[in-house]
Amino acid sequence: MARYTGPKTKISRIFGEPITGNGKWLTKNSNPPGMHGAARKRKSLGEYALQLREKQKAKYTYGLLEKQFHNTFNEAARRKGVTGEQLIKLLEARLDNTVYRLGIAPSRQAARQLVSHKHVTVNGEVVNIPSFSLKPGDVIGLKDKAAHNSSITSNIRPKNPKFNWLEFNEGEMRGTFIAYPERESVPENIKESLIVELYSK
Repeated sequence: MARYTGPKTKISRIFGEPITGNGKWLTKNSNPPGMHGAARKRKSLGEYALQLREKQKAKYTYGLLEKQFHNTFNEAARRKGVTGEQLIKLLEARLDNTVYRLGIAPSRQAARQLVSHKHVTVNGEVVNIPSFSLKPGDVIGLKDKAAHNSSITSNIRPKNPKFNWLEFNEGEMRGTFIAYPERESVPENIKESLIVELYSK
């Protein structure tokens, strides 16, 4: 299963945002990586560099590698509507991301592991593909054995009420993907228009 396995702290320091974790260490060292850190003289980024940087941020945020991200973009471009917004909707509809948004896992990486280890069901059927794309009305849950596993249930937290495209019943350990989210409802600081410009070159 392909995934990024490099240093997560370094990635977040590049962007100055906690895109791969809770970011508690950013208060101690938020300098960009490199020998001279903040003292290094850095040129202002050009148009292409800004576009590439935004694509890299989206990839690391949602845990995709290049080929998978490119395929997701192509699918977004085929759909009706604004391509950038469709891209965000498809990324949010991934099963691993939805498990994280529901509060079942503390991070997208942990959600990916839950899915790949066959702890998660969709409409009552076990799905072990983190990139599985959900559709409105799909019901996400935990297998009976996983729902009684304290190491899993201890990490469950209340769903953020801002994620109004999802519903979660903590008593039944089941959530529903109600609809694709509107762009303004997704909190990630990603300028998707720059990604569209990059792929349109």
